Amino acid sequence: MYGSWVRIPAGSLKQTRNGLLFLFLGMAWLYILYSKKLNKYYVGACKELERRVYEHNVGHSKFTSTGIPWELAYKEEYPDLVLAKRRELAIKKRKSRVYIESLMSNK
Repeated sequence: MYGSWVRIPAGSLKQTRNGLLFLFLGMAWLYILYSKKLNKYYVGACKELERRVYEHNVGHSKFTSTGIPWELAYKEEYPDLVLAKRRELAIKKRKSRVYIESLMSNK
């Protein structure tokens, strides 16, 4: 899934028991994008926020390609990707546009 344009710093990958690779070192981000075209929000988590927003806006993700252009509407910084992913899942489990909009109004 990774193209040649993805740069992963040496030593930042860790092997897990089930064989999947995750980026663990350094800060991570929870982010919420908004598409005026679709009038929808997208919630995600990543290590490199600018790169990830760029990927959404060039159609790298099939799911978000229909909503281009996406605007960064909200972000939270976390010490690692595990915590950012937990927060992402907590927001997605709520399935609430009202909750997402309340997050953005409280920043």
